Amino acid sequence: MADKYRRRIAVTHECALPDEPERIARLLDSGRFSDVHLRHPGASRREMLHLIEDIPQRLHGRLHLHGHFDLTNEFNLGGIHLNRRCPTPPDGYGGTLSASCHSIEEVARCRAAGLSYVTLSPVFDSLSKSGYKAAFTADELSRLDGIDQIEIVALGGVTPENIGLLDRYNFAGYAMLTAAWI
Repeated sequence: MADKYRRRIAVTHECALPDEPERIARLLDSGRFSDVHLRHPGASRREMLHLIEDIPQRLHGRLHLHGHFDLTNEFNLGGIHLNRRCPTPPDGYGGTLSASCHSIEEVARCRAAGLSYVTLSPVFDSLSKSGYKAAFTADELSRLDGIDQIEIVALGGVTPENIGLLDRYNFAGYAMLTAAWI
């Protein structure tokens, strides 16, 4: 699935999958994805620590945390992803920052916040959340062309079959949750 996008992100499910460390290593080693976001909102710090320990160290720089941000420095991870549950980085954090956005106005506000990139969702109907429909019209997504200085990553219902539809808009990449793990 080689394509033009610089950011190709796999996002983990809410709960750990069987053999998840091995699956993550395969996804990253395949070249199909540039990074993996370790989401697991209900995981304890200890569970996240063990997950990271079980992923080959050579891949740690391509992992981004959605919580338990202190583990980023402990393992020299790729970055942290801000969200509603964890909206601020730790004091003094100087690594890669990304954030979840759910409106174009939110993306525009984030460009001044020193973030490397943001995810915008849901771009398509969600595969993992029943009834979670695409939130943007084609006209709204066209407004992304006027937002520069921050990379925008499409999230929500992204599959190998619909990636080509993203070419019409100012996306630097895509993130997949359900479709990444099939």
